[in-house]
Amino acid sequence: MFQDQDIIWMSALELSRAIKDGKLSPVEVVDAFLKRIHRLNPELNAFVTLTEERARKEAEFAEKAVKSRKKLGPLHGVPVAIKDNIPVKGVRTTYGSKLYQHNVSQEDYVLVERLVRAGAIILGKTNLPEFGLIAITDNPLFGPTRNPWDSSRTPGGSSGGSAAAVAAGMCPIAIGNDGGGSIRIPCNFCGVFGLKPHLGRVPRYPTLPGWENMAAEGPITRTVADAALVMDVIAGPDDRDYLSLPTPGISYLKNLEKDVKKKKFAFSPDLGYQVIGKEVAEIVRNAVFSFAELGYDLEEVKLNLIDMGPDFVSQVVSETVAAFGDRMEEWKKVAYPPYLDFLWLADHLKATDIVKIQYRRKELWEQNRKLFEKYDFLIAPIAGVPAFGIDLGMGPSEIDGKSIGPTGWMLTIPFNFTHQPAAAVPCGFTKNNLPVGFQIVGNRFDELGVLQASRAFEKKYPWRDKKPPI
Repeated sequence: MFQDQDIIWMSALELSRAIKDGKLSPVEVVDAFLKRIHRLNPELNAFVTLTEERARKEAEFAEKAVKSRKKLGPLHGVPVAIKDNIPVKGVRTTYGSKLYQHNVSQEDYVLVERLVRAGAIILGKTNLPEFGLIAITDNPLFGPTRNPWDSSRTPGGSSGGSAAAVAAGMCPIAIGNDGGGSIRIPCNFCGVFGLKPHLGRVPRYPTLPGWENMAAEGPITRTVADAALVMDVIAGPDDRDYLSLPTPGISYLKNLEKDVKKKKFAFSPDLGYQVIGKEVAEIVRNAVFSFAELGYDLEEVKLNLIDMGPDFVSQVVSETVAAFGDRMEEWKKVAYPPYLDFLWLADHLKATDIVKIQYRRKELWEQNRKLFEKYDFLIAPIAGVPAFGIDLGMGPSEIDGKSIGPTGWMLTIPFNFTHQPAAAVPCGFTKNNLPVGFQIVGNRFDELGVLQASRAFEKKYPWRDKKPPI
């Protein structure tokens, strides 16, 4: 007999197997997670819309399917949370904006269709910054999400509600998206695993406001195997997204345990341009070289990647302003106040400025292409700091006494411009018991390799049993 406390910390794979074997009922599972959400969400504010009635009904249907011995999907009866910029039919999708506070989606996003078809039960929608534009989670509609490791700190963004929910045991799987680090940064700050797939691996339809060629949807989980399980469900082409990639032709989960010791890893402590806090740098370095001591072929490299931070800000602002066009003045009246400090930038950008960004993107890819001719993976920090206080707004202005710009604490942005798959892998804790992780970046289209490399680290240095004190 499983207790609620057992259920909420089981992996999605464990839940799925226990449900199919008749050891757990989907009703028990959904009840356990809803109790957890009701208990913790008032403090964390990870969920902004709870689909409780729908989830209970779906759990009852799922239980009947088990009893009637119907063929069950890979996620049958497993609860999932969806970021609130991903449409779910009949459910409010606000994008964290007062402009959309009453918006009810008319159709499912492609990945939602696939999750439901696989038997997943949607618990609700998770919080994000307005339109997912910044790397913290706060908005004028719902307010800030708090980090379960320290509720005075941010969980990061923009998939902060999703990462906080998984870390706090409010769901085993959450879906986020990553346009500049929005899966990897929250996973880093919350001590969970996350995968940003290659652009197009998971179809994007209906399209989100802005984020035309930067963002990719992916899973946030407590184990690598759960992320592989989700990728088996949500990856693959759909003609509604003209950028969607051909089918990967493999099962990520079935191939997860393949040894990567013959693969070559490069390690960059700063990508050549970013400031890294001393404590974070030490934690990441120790983890990376502990991994190397196990026989993995790893070499520290000196990179000098192009700093695309300013380009990222210009591109995101211009795409957002273009997306909202004639509603801009209406939006400015209700927008998240700090946005007003940079929305004006779009009025000063010329068409040639945006084209120059694409030229710099090509230069960045040329740098990465040469690196990946020699190495299979790149390991680097995700952020130069651990989770910072909510009172710091959109982030620190300095690290260890060195001044930084608005994106000066993030090391995730380059791989959104190059579209390469990248995972956030937990690797340690600060003296204040705050999680720290690193990212494993793969070559183009190689989500499987990134998952295999992440799993190799997880097997030697597991993190799933490390739970926040909330």
